Amino acid sequence: MDTKRSCRLIRSSKTYHGKQGFDYAEAISKESADSQAICMMLLTILPGQRATAHLHQAHETAIYMIEGHSAMWYGDNLEQHMELEKGDFLYIPAGMPHLPYNPSATESCTCVISRTDPNEQESVLLLPDLDALWDTKLKP
Repeated sequence: MDTKRSCRLIRSSKTYHGKQGFDYAEAISKESADSQAICMMLLTILPGQRATAHLHQAHETAIYMIEGHSAMWYGDNLEQHMELEKGDFLYIPAGMPHLPYNPSATESCTCVISRTDPNEQESVLLLPDLDALWDTKLKP
Protein backbone atom coordinates (compact mmCIF):
# COMPACT_ATOMS: atom_id res chain seq x y z
CA MET A 1 0.00 0.00 0.00
CA ASP A 2 1.23 3.49 -0.91
CA THR A 3 1.51 5.28 2.44
CA LYS A 4 1.80 8.70 0.79
CA ARG A 5 -1.65 8.48 -0.78
CA SER A 6 -4.88 8.40 1.17
CA CYS A 7 -8.59 9.16 0.89
CA ARG A 8 -9.41 12.85 1.21
CA LEU A 9 -12.60 14.47 2.48
CA ILE A 10 -13.17 17.89 0.95
CA ARG A 11 -15.69 20.20 2.57
CA SER A 12 -16.10 22.81 -0.09
CA SER A 13 -15.67 26.19 1.54
CA LYS A 14 -13.49 27.91 -1.07
CA THR A 15 -14.34 29.26 -4.46
CA TYR A 16 -12.07 30.23 -7.30
CA HIS A 17 -12.62 32.40 -10.36
CA GLY A 18 -12.04 30.40 -13.52
CA LYS A 19 -10.60 31.70 -16.77
CA GLN A 20 -14.03 31.04 -18.31
CA GLY A 21 -15.58 33.80 -16.17
CA PHE A 22 -17.45 31.67 -13.62
CA ASP A 23 -16.87 31.21 -9.88
CA TYR A 24 -16.51 27.53 -8.97
CA ALA A 25 -16.87 25.83 -5.59
CA GLU A 26 -13.61 23.98 -5.09
CA ALA A 27 -13.99 20.25 -4.68
CA ILE A 28 -11.72 17.48 -6.01
CA SER A 29 -8.58 18.48 -7.91
CA LYS A 30 -4.83 18.11 -7.98
CA GLU A 31 -4.70 21.26 -5.86
CA SER A 32 -7.21 20.17 -3.17
CA ALA A 33 -6.88 16.38 -3.02
CA ASP A 34 -3.75 15.55 -5.00
CA SER A 35 -5.93 13.75 -7.57
CA GLN A 36 -4.06 12.27 -10.50
CA ALA A 37 -6.63 12.14 -13.31
CA ILE A 38 -9.89 13.89 -12.34
CA CYS A 39 -11.19 17.27 -11.26
CA MET A 40 -14.71 17.83 -9.91
CA MET A 41 -16.37 21.08 -8.90
CA LEU A 42 -19.75 22.66 -8.27
CA LEU A 43 -20.90 25.55 -10.44
CA THR A 44 -23.83 27.89 -9.94
CA ILE A 45 -24.52 30.13 -12.92
CA LEU A 46 -26.37 33.30 -11.97
CA PRO A 47 -29.33 34.53 -14.06
CA GLY A 48 -28.16 35.84 -17.43
CA GLN A 49 -24.51 34.95 -16.76
CA ARG A 50 -22.35 33.33 -19.44
CA ALA A 51 -18.86 31.91 -19.76
CA THR A 52 -16.37 33.04 -22.33
CA ALA A 53 -15.98 30.74 -25.33
CA HIS A 54 -13.36 28.12 -24.52
CA LEU A 55 -12.29 24.50 -24.82
CA HIS A 56 -10.43 22.00 -22.65
CA GLN A 57 -7.36 20.72 -24.46
CA ALA A 58 -7.07 16.93 -24.45
CA HIS A 59 -9.56 16.53 -21.56
CA GLU A 60 -13.16 15.32 -21.49
CA THR A 61 -15.88 16.95 -19.38
CA ALA A 62 -18.98 15.41 -17.75
CA ILE A 63 -21.75 17.58 -16.28
CA TYR A 64 -24.83 16.78 -14.19
CA MET A 65 -27.54 19.46 -13.86
CA ILE A 66 -28.67 19.56 -10.26
CA GLU A 67 -31.04 22.51 -10.48
CA GLY A 68 -32.41 24.94 -13.02
CA HIS A 69 -31.97 25.30 -16.75
CA SER A 70 -28.87 26.18 -18.78
CA ALA A 71 -27.88 26.31 -22.42
CA MET A 72 -24.71 26.01 -24.45
CA TRP A 73 -23.41 26.93 -27.89
CA TYR A 74 -20.81 24.45 -29.13
CA GLY A 75 -18.97 23.25 -32.23
CA ASP A 76 -16.02 24.52 -34.25
CA ASN A 77 -17.80 27.86 -34.83
CA LEU A 78 -20.35 27.61 -32.00
CA GLU A 79 -22.94 26.74 -34.62
CA GLN A 80 -24.74 24.10 -32.53
CA HIS A 81 -26.99 24.73 -29.53
CA MET A 82 -28.47 22.66 -26.72
CA GLU A 83 -30.46 23.24 -23.55
CA LEU A 84 -30.07 21.32 -20.30
CA GLU A 85 -32.63 20.80 -17.56
CA LYS A 86 -32.51 19.44 -14.03
CA GLY A 87 -31.48 15.78 -14.10
CA ASP A 88 -29.69 15.95 -17.47
CA PHE A 89 -26.17 14.64 -18.06
CA LEU A 90 -23.86 16.27 -20.61
CA TYR A 91 -20.65 14.95 -22.15
CA ILE A 92 -18.22 17.38 -23.83
CA PRO A 93 -15.37 15.73 -25.77
CA ALA A 94 -11.81 17.01 -25.47
CA GLY A 95 -11.05 19.98 -27.68
CA MET A 96 -14.71 20.93 -28.27
CA PRO A 97 -15.29 24.72 -28.31
CA HIS A 98 -18.26 25.67 -26.14
CA LEU A 99 -19.94 28.65 -24.51
CA PRO A 100 -22.36 27.80 -21.66
CA TYR A 101 -24.84 30.32 -20.28
CA ASN A 102 -27.91 30.70 -18.11
CA PRO A 103 -30.83 31.88 -20.28
CA SER A 104 -33.03 32.72 -17.30
CA ALA A 105 -33.43 36.33 -16.19
CA THR A 106 -34.54 35.28 -12.69
CA GLU A 107 -33.29 31.80 -11.73
CA SER A 108 -29.80 30.43 -11.08
CA CYS A 109 -28.79 26.96 -12.25
CA THR A 110 -26.38 24.58 -10.53
CA CYS A 111 -24.37 21.66 -11.87
CA VAL A 112 -21.58 19.27 -10.91
CA ILE A 113 -18.69 19.30 -13.39
CA SER A 114 -15.91 16.76 -13.66
CA ARG A 115 -13.00 16.59 -16.08
CA THR A 116 -10.24 14.16 -16.88
CA ASP A 117 -7.72 16.94 -16.12
CA PRO A 118 -6.84 16.89 -12.41
CA ASN A 119 -5.90 20.59 -12.44
CA GLU A 120 -8.59 23.20 -11.94
CA GLN A 121 -7.63 25.42 -14.87
CA GLU A 122 -4.60 24.03 -16.72
CA SER A 123 -6.35 22.77 -19.84
CA VAL A 124 -8.66 25.77 -20.37
CA LEU A 125 -7.98 27.55 -23.66
CA LEU A 126 -9.95 30.77 -24.19
CA LEU A 127 -11.26 31.43 -27.70
CA PRO A 128 -11.66 35.22 -28.07
CA ASP A 129 -12.57 35.04 -31.78
CA LEU A 130 -15.50 32.75 -31.00
CA ASP A 131 -16.39 34.75 -27.88
CA ALA A 132 -16.98 37.79 -30.08
CA LEU A 133 -19.89 35.91 -31.71
CA TRP A 134 -21.97 36.35 -28.52
CA ASP A 135 -22.99 39.93 -29.27
CA THR A 136 -23.37 39.52 -33.03
CA LYS A 137 -24.94 36.08 -33.43
CA LEU A 138 -25.48 34.02 -30.26
CA LYS A 139 -27.01 36.21 -27.55
CA PRO A 140 -30.65 35.23 -27.01
